[in-house]
Amino acid sequence: MKGTVLALVAVAASLVLGDTPSRERADTSSSASDAGKFTFVRAEYDSVGVYGESHYFFEGRLWQRWETDYPEAEENFLIRIQELTTIQINPKPISLRLTDPRLFDFPFVYMCDVGWQWLSDPEVEGLRAYLERGGFLWIDDFWGEAEWVNLEENMERVFPDLTWRSIPDDHPILNMVFPLEKCPQVPAKIFWDSWGESYDMPGGHREPTGGIAGVRDVNFQGLFDEDGRLMAVATHNSDIGDGWERERENIEFFEIFSTKSYAIGINIIAYALTH
Repeated sequence: MKGTVLALVAVAASLVLGDTPSRERADTSSSASDAGKFTFVRAEYDSVGVYGESHYFFEGRLWQRWETDYPEAEENFLIRIQELTTIQINPKPISLRLTDPRLFDFPFVYMCDVGWQWLSDPEVEGLRAYLERGGFLWIDDFWGEAEWVNLEENMERVFPDLTWRSIPDDHPILNMVFPLEKCPQVPAKIFWDSWGESYDMPGGHREPTGGIAGVRDVNFQGLFDEDGRLMAVATHNSDIGDGWERERENIEFFEIFSTKSYAIGINIIAYALTH
């Protein structure tokens, strides 16, 4: 991990002083030269609720829950993968519905901010088929009791006979490339700016959160199939994606959180591509 920090801090100053890229929807097309390279795929989905639940206003526009931090988080992460590993990457992240047949062309899919997520029957069937055929799912950036329950209820429809299990600190996924003692906790930078804690304010998430106790500890969970294959991981009570997206906005945030965000992200990708 020390090597990760040194490598990233070496470029931190230029990033903080550099221009922030504009928010635009990532191009879902890929060139022929990107065939066979790792493509970061984000799942598009619908959410229930009214304003502040299924969607929200931030930084000048409305956001659907599925697109939180998109595409800057992925764009920064892909740059770091290229800098810190030998993985060949497609620099353009894409987003797909779970019913899109193109999903089966990619071994990895990421979901973000799923606290209000709702899946249709075709989406449930699509996700089940994707995972049964060897796909890997990472669910990130959801906090507190109600948001965890919402995920459990959705995934019970996908795999009624499977339950989430805690991923132990000695699991290989934490040491694929960079050695980590545990899954790091990363707050949304907006909350870290407000109160300086490593976890989000409970009031910023779906009720009931369980208060401070409901968001204070990282809940690193895995969904294993009947043969013991890890099909999905959940970084509950952590916002790894914000560590990627906000890396250039504050040097202290970068050093404390972004370096660990990149380490766990690269470990998860390396695990997904090799298992």
